Amino acid sequence: MAKTKELSKDTRNKIVDLHQAWKTDSAIGKQLGLKKSTVGAIIRKWKTFKTIDNLPRSGAPRKISPRGVKMITRMVSKNPRNTRGDLVNDLQRAGTKVTKATISYTLPRQGLKSCSARHVPLLKPVHVQARLKFAREHLDDPEEDWENVIWSDETKIELFGKNSTRRVWRTKNAELHPKNTIPTVKHGSGHIMLWGCFSAKGPGRLIRVKERMNGAMYREILSENLLPSARALKMKRGWVFQHDNDPKHTARATEWLRKKHFKVLEWPYQSPDLNPIENLWRELKVCVAQQQPQNITALEEICMEEWDKIPATVCENLVKTYRKRLTSVIANKGYITKY
Repeated sequence: MAKTKELSKDTRNKIVDLHQAWKTDSAIGKQLGLKKSTVGAIIRKWKTFKTIDNLPRSGAPRKISPRGVKMITRMVSKNPRNTRGDLVNDLQRAGTKVTKATISYTLPRQGLKSCSARHVPLLKPVHVQARLKFAREHLDDPEEDWENVIWSDETKIELFGKNSTRRVWRTKNAELHPKNTIPTVKHGSGHIMLWGCFSAKGPGRLIRVKERMNGAMYREILSENLLPSARALKMKRGWVFQHDNDPKHTARATEWLRKKHFKVLEWPYQSPDLNPIENLWRELKVCVAQQQPQNITALEEICMEEWDKIPATVCENLVKTYRKRLTSVIANKGYITKY
């Protein structure tokens, strides 16, 4: 059946005025060129609700009962990896037949939406407890203590790949125009490994690791870059060095740090979210991707340039808010938090 055009407010007012002037429904219909049933419906609404305005409409009935809604909400809360197909099958076994589309409409109304699962380090119970212990022990440390820490880590930056993913505005059939594409290379995209450090006073040294990292190379990196970074950053006496528990960090490098009498922050395993340098790596990768380097040499040069451009205020803010990281770990019962 074709959808009829809604009457204007003026027409509805005329119908009521003519009705109050003792005109019949048929006479009103003939005068305004409307069906008698349409006129009668407007008059009945006016008599019943004292208005000619549109009333709230209930819409089509829900295809899933309140019990079914509670059931699928409970299912996804218990196992977030349930697919729409899984939920359809489970409901069907319980006697409720729905489609995947119904599932897609229902769950967002319950505050649930489908998202890509984030990749996080695998945490064993011992890791969770160590993270909680670290957060609780350092929760009340004064801000000045964190300002006297040099944070460090390594990262991989790709020439072409997910770090260079971008969206473009283009017309139809222009997807292969050079301006609308990101070049790739065969057999991998190429990347460089970087080691860097920073403190609340700004970024320290950033170097490219050209060979596979091992304990000996890591010790060499520290011997050539850690102390110069501390001097450039004008660290106070008794400054503390932070690095994670990667095996190459805990062999010869640990012995070297001990001989040099450097203070090292005891660090829980699998805790990238507790290291504020991760935020700097993310910003660096975004800046590098925007410039779209075309070869490894250009990639390295851009990384060094963008690292040096990082404002000291950004580093300072990351350290000033460090207590929030600790409270987040405690609130999340030791599991990985957003950083």
